[in-house]
This record gives sequence, structure tokens and C-alpha cells, in this order.
Amino acid sequence: MKLQTRNLVTKPSKQRKALHQAPAHIRHKLFAAPLSPELRASRGVKSLPVRSGDTVRVVRGDHKGFEGKVTRVNLRDYRIYVEGLTREKVDGTAIFNPVHPSKVVITNLNLDDKWRKEILERKKGSRKKVKVAEKPEKPEKPEKAPSEAAEIREEVAEKKVVAKEKPREKKPRKRKKMITKKKVEEKTEKKAAAEKKPRAKKARAARKTAKKTEGGA
Repeated sequence: MKLQTRNLVTKPSKQRKALHQAPAHIRHKLFAAPLSPELRASRGVKSLPVRSGDTVRVVRGDHKGFEGKVTRVNLRDYRIYVEGLTREKVDGTAIFNPVHPSKVVITNLNLDDKWRKEILERKKGSRKKVKVAEKPEKPEKPEKAPSEAAEIREEVAEKKVVAKEKPREKKPRKRKKMITKKKVEEKTEKKAAAEKKPRAKKARAARKTAKKTEGGA
């Protein structure tokens, strides 16, 4: 059977369309937020989707550091509403300030739902299995005894000293032939003499005529 692989989409319009038309099970995954270091150590899980009733702390944006309980979750717009995190309108009425789940850290979990407890146990068990399945570390090679290592170093040092003491043998240099004025003049005279001599004409070879037979043409 061939595995179906999803093609990576880089077109922004297609990414926005996939985000806003995503089904509920994918939207739920996109609501995941990291757990605080203390909660991660106690539960053994890195992240979980934010739910109403969880206590979260804002870690990015204008309201960084604000901590409160989640009162409402908007799956359609990918926003959560934290208790106490409000702003005033022009007419004076206070409204909740929406926050994206990726901008918060969960500091306390709402475990009223039995399904969420099962999810925590399942994720914790899967992480343990992954750790067990990891390859064991390779055993370190035993280091050589200091005496052997010292002996090897001494031998290498001695060889280097001997190599430095030996003088390099100088190879004899090849002498270049000196071109004198006489040789140049001789060459020019030979060329001039060769040009002055008339070329001997070669005699043409006599054509062979085929003997006619008496009966034939």
C-alpha cells in the first residue's frame, strides 16, 4: 500500500483558506498551548489544547505577564478570553480582550472532564515509550594508558628531530643553452641559402598505354 503524503502548500491564500475552513478536530489541535515548566515536570506532558477553566499566563504581546482563568473559548476565530483581561470601549463598557492560544502558557489544568485525564495518561505513556525506543548511547572507547601514550609521543618527537638534522640533498640545476649571436647569424644564413636555391623539377612519369588486342576495340 502506498502512503498518502500531503503536499506542502506555500501559497498564502491557500494557507488562510485551510486555516479558516479547517474541521473541528484540526481546530482543536491548533488550540494547543505549552505547559509551564512546573506543570510539565509533574504531568510529563509538553502541551495541551486550552479549555475553559484552565489558568493561563500571557507570555507575549501588550498584556505580557497577565495571569487568569479562561472564561470562554472561540473555536471559530481561534481566540480565548481570560478573566480580568478587559478593555473599555468609547461608551465606557468593558469587553474582553481576545488572545491567541499560542501567546499563553498553561499554569493550571482543569481536570473536571474524565476524557482529559485519559488524554494526559495516554500522552505521558507515549513519551515514555519514545524514550525507551531511543538508541542507547555508544560506550566510550577506553583511553590508552598514560605510559603508552607518552612513549608514542616521545618516538614521534625523536623522528621529527632526526628529520630536521638531516640536510636536504640539493639537486643539480639544468643549465640553459645560451643562444649566441653567431648561432642566430648561422641560422639566418642557412635559411637565405635554402630560399635562393631553385627547386629541381621532377620528371613526369610516362603514361602507360594499354595494348589493343587484335579482335577487340
